[in-house]
Amino acid sequence: MSKNIVVGIDFSDCSMNALEHAVIIARKAKSDITMVWANHLDYSKEIFSVEPEHIRNEVQKRFTGLVEKYSPQLAEGTGIDFRMEKGKVYKVICQVAKETNAFLLIVGTHGSSGFEEFWIGSNANRIVSASKLPIITIRAGVDSNKNLKTIVMPLDSTKITRKKLPITALLARYFDAEIHVLGVFTSSAENIRARIENYVAQTETYLNENNVRYRTVFLEAGNITDTVLDYAKKVDANLISIMTEQETTTANLWIGPYAAQMVNHSPIPVLSVHIENTDLF
Repeated sequence: MSKNIVVGIDFSDCSMNALEHAVIIARKAKSDITMVWANHLDYSKEIFSVEPEHIRNEVQKRFTGLVEKYSPQLAEGTGIDFRMEKGKVYKVICQVAKETNAFLLIVGTHGSSGFEEFWIGSNANRIVSASKLPIITIRAGVDSNKNLKTIVMPLDSTKITRKKLPITALLARYFDAEIHVLGVFTSSAENIRARIENYVAQTETYLNENNVRYRTVFLEAGNITDTVLDYAKKVDANLISIMTEQETTTANLWIGPYAAQMVNHSPIPVLSVHIENTDLF
């Protein structure tokens, strides 16, 4: 069965940027792409210069142009198509991803319409926590012409912290990227620090066995988000890999504060992995 990447599209510059990232990854992964547009808000005033009743025709025309533009850039035997659906953006995207057996979602976080309602403030977390699939979120203005060269993967003391390793390693192999494994200490307690060191050692074993390049760094952190972002900027990272840290009391609604801060504020693309979409440890 062929692989598939689903990309949320509202035709803003930000969602086009997300599509550019998807094309780069799909070419390396030899994957298909499905672009998804959800007719939930009134786009006509902000994105389209047509009357509301003609929006679907305009969307189809634009999608046809994108298919013609990007099809030649994909690997032989793969393709790019589109879906036009009605409903809430996050529900539509998750449903299409399920129907197409996608292994990855990619979404821009600051569209000028459509996604803006779902991404500003706490609503930014809904699509990440609603999706059981790994999802890359990309803020506006991020350079879409970079291949993945450096991936930052922080590890903390939680049991789930290593669960993001398989998909992170897979993306690294596609690009021969180097993973920076960050052991992040937020406590002086010896048992907690020892646990993080153990998780890092297990991660190193996995990466060695799978021939993935990596380096290991241990960092003291007051605020995990700030520490990881500062490090990622310093090494010119192309991707930060995190867990969604979803709480069982708010299933499918909210993600943990660290993950939410990273998704909302990172100037670098963020790969968020749901705990249920894992197969390691």
